[in-house]
Amino acid sequence: MAILGIDIGGSGVKGAPVDTVHGALLSERYRVPTPQPSDVTSIVEAVAEVAAQFDDFDRVGVTFPGVVVDGVVRTAANVDKSWLDTPAAKLFGDRLGRPVSVLNDADAAGVAEVAFGAGRDQPGLTMMLTFGTGIGSALFLDGKLVPNTEFGHLEIDGKDAEVRASDRARETEEMSWEKWASHVERYLSHVEALLSPRLFIVGGGVSKKADRFFPLIDIRTPMVPAALLNNAGIIGAAVTAGQAQGEPVASPARAGAPAHPAV
Repeated sequence: MAILGIDIGGSGVKGAPVDTVHGALLSERYRVPTPQPSDVTSIVEAVAEVAAQFDDFDRVGVTFPGVVVDGVVRTAANVDKSWLDTPAAKLFGDRLGRPVSVLNDADAAGVAEVAFGAGRDQPGLTMMLTFGTGIGSALFLDGKLVPNTEFGHLEIDGKDAEVRASDRARETEEMSWEKWASHVERYLSHVEALLSPRLFIVGGGVSKKADRFFPLIDIRTPMVPAALLNNAGIIGAAVTAGQAQGEPVASPARAGAPAHPAV
């Protein structure tokens, strides 16, 4: 049976069954708006509504916008504070009646990109950054995840980086692409100074508009848009759930082209 991936985002909760060998969705995504307030009960029910749209899955991977350690939520910067110290994996598992793996949302997107997308076969230190409601980060060393880095909360000029450089900041403050790109460049330069990564992978919805701001950013580190776009979290969540069950991950280069490519 397939593994179901569900991605909890700032504006929507979306999911689909996933082919974890090829990194492809097996059907159209189903999406519901993220409840407001985004408290524990409301989010659990939203996840259950998404899962109810699909049959024939035996495990579930769920992303969460915060630090998750052993299935327990440790930070909740962009969701309701009732999530702090909540055993998310157990709650989702009890509600869905299936084993559930829960991980940070940016980590999940990074897992997908490293397995099947822009970071595949990339040696050394790779950083995935998602620009959306906040800034999510996922750090990989030779393809291995260093979980829960939360580099979007680095302090720059006395403020969290995401206050000025997230896509939400661009929209709410009605910044021009030039102004917003200057904030992103300042942020990326700071990360460069700390970590000296070999590659930045830029994800989140704004990555679809990479041509609008990539040329405005001058940094040393190569920078590429995410290949899997908004499906990365779903795919990475499912891959993580499969790994928890002991399933190997095969890249398209080894397993052949996917029959249902991610879009």
